Amino acid sequence: MNERELREQIALQGKSIFDRGLTFGTSGNISAKLGDEILITPTNTCMGRIDPDRISRLGPDGNLRSGDKPSKEAFLHLSMYRSRPNELAIVHLHSTYSVAVSCLADVDPSNVLPPITAYYVMRVGTLPLIRYFPPGDETLAEAVEVQSKHARSVLLANHGPVVSGKSLDAAVAATEELEETAKLFLLLKGQATRFLDCDQCRELEQRFPN
Repeated sequence: MNERELREQIALQGKSIFDRGLTFGTSGNISAKLGDEILITPTNTCMGRIDPDRISRLGPDGNLRSGDKPSKEAFLHLSMYRSRPNELAIVHLHSTYSVAVSCLADVDPSNVLPPITAYYVMRVGTLPLIRYFPPGDETLAEAVEVQSKHARSVLLANHGPVVSGKSLDAAVAATEELEETAKLFLLLKGQATRFLDCDQCRELEQRFPN
């Protein structure tokens, strides 16, 4: 995919995410690798109205090469790309159900959501919780870099998910799967629930490796 196509895909996916209520206002951001650089949505941009020509282009050092000022959370994307160099796209949202789960006090911080469905195991897998940091606090980058070495998705406490993928489509699909699983988790809370067991999860991981 060339730069023009990638810019248009970011705008298209952003509009789809916004139109389906997975983000709102100017929250959330999307990035994708372009060689050793990244394209990322600009700061204070509504995901439903991304102008492909104004998407920020950053060098590997994080410095702006062209486009508008990048999202103030660009450092999250850069830190995850450092720990997961084979991933080609990242989606960060403030999606309602995922954020709700990130605020719960009784979740396992090493893996927040249980294996409710096969597709969650296949597309998301392990979801560690990263403790709360104020918005824009760049010390969060170190925590993301450490946790994402072992997981393609992380959940920021009282904030939202950061999800990587081997393509932009894969990152978006995993983000959607995470949000639906968070919704199921909250709907099932307090109910006697049958989750996938360790053997079933292991079989899925073997049949559908990352």
